[in-house]
Amino acid sequence: MLQYMSGVLAAELKRRVPEHPASEAVLKFSISFILNTVFVVIFSLILSVFTGKTSDAITVLIVFAVLRQFSGGIHLRSGVACVVVSAIGTTLISYADFNYTWTILLNVVAILLVLIYAPSNIDKQTRIPKKYYPFLKGISLVIVGVNFFIANPVISAAFLVQGITLVRRWSKRG
Repeated sequence: MLQYMSGVLAAELKRRVPEHPASEAVLKFSISFILNTVFVVIFSLILSVFTGKTSDAITVLIVFAVLRQFSGGIHLRSGVACVVVSAIGTTLISYADFNYTWTILLNVVAILLVLIYAPSNIDKQTRIPKKYYPFLKGISLVIVGVNFFIANPVISAAFLVQGITLVRRWSKRG
């Protein structure tokens, strides 16, 4: 569905602005990324209104996305699957309510996952040369490390889930 919508929008954009340097395929890819993000946010916020966890859902969306930009992670094969899993995941993570000890423990596991696996699965997603990957890892570690001071259980849970998405069991680490 997202691919279809992206294709229609890209074709229409190319029809209206044929001299644009981006190919229709590049436009379709870019539009699908934007639509995916918009739908994840919209559906997560809709669910959060029903659960009464809107501020926590917003926190999850922000911290998960920020860490993911620097650390990478797995991608689902379908845009619709990504939207559904992300919206449900955001909703579930927004319920995290751990005591201080568990919050710190989850954060320790998250930082270990980032230390071992980040950046992961970004080779085809970025133009950043591999020589800068250690900087991405460092930034990711700092991002997770900040929560040792904040000690927010929702943030710890979001970082842990994002850390788990870094693990690439069936292919070489990237």
